[in-house]
Amino acid sequence: MASTSRGEILARVPLFAGLTSTEREALAARAVRKSYAAGERLFSEGDPCPGMYVLVAGRVKIFKTSPAGREIMLAVERAPSTVAEVPLFDGGPFPASVVALEQVLAWLIRKEDFRQTCRQNPDLALKLLAVTGRRLRQLVGLLEAVTFGSVRQRLARTLLEFADEAGTEKFTLPVTQEELASRLGTVREVISRNLSRFQAQGLLRIERRQLLLLDRPGLERECELEI
Repeated sequence: MASTSRGEILARVPLFAGLTSTEREALAARAVRKSYAAGERLFSEGDPCPGMYVLVAGRVKIFKTSPAGREIMLAVERAPSTVAEVPLFDGGPFPASVVALEQVLAWLIRKEDFRQTCRQNPDLALKLLAVTGRRLRQLVGLLEAVTFGSVRQRLARTLLEFADEAGTEKFTLPVTQEELASRLGTVREVISRNLSRFQAQGLLRIERRQLLLLDRPGLERECELEI
């Protein structure tokens, strides 16, 4: 990144791609550089929100924790992208926690700077609405996943989504089994047993985090809700 300007890096983030190079450079110049080790929190649910985080490198997990300490994963975001968009305008605290899954480089763009840029570029606010809409769809999908059907059905549906996102039937699982369990509202042992079952049925083959779908129609049948 040494030969790449801050503005050019910001251009890789879809939200800011429509800004001019001068606007991106000005916004990036005011951003605060942050570095996090794997397992380190960027922020916690309920903390005051100073602004938006731009992921320049690495992956993070967005999650909520119940009063009893149970964790449910809302999403995994990887650079280049943004997190903590929701509190930018409502003035509220962070609605969820974010932790680094690996070494992460992020920039903090303060609310005042982002709002000023939005006033100068109305299209940026529309793009932010698109990002917020995607997050809402993710949450609706998550609500459906943890409400309807068995863990087996929810796992099958999630594996198909991973394959669709990868664009191939052979892919690396983007999350660990523990993270997958958190996402589906269960525990790692249940995920492991169901993956073994799918493998015994000839639906897939898995080795460590490398997964190959062998029978997509069969896995799709596993997704069908039991009424």
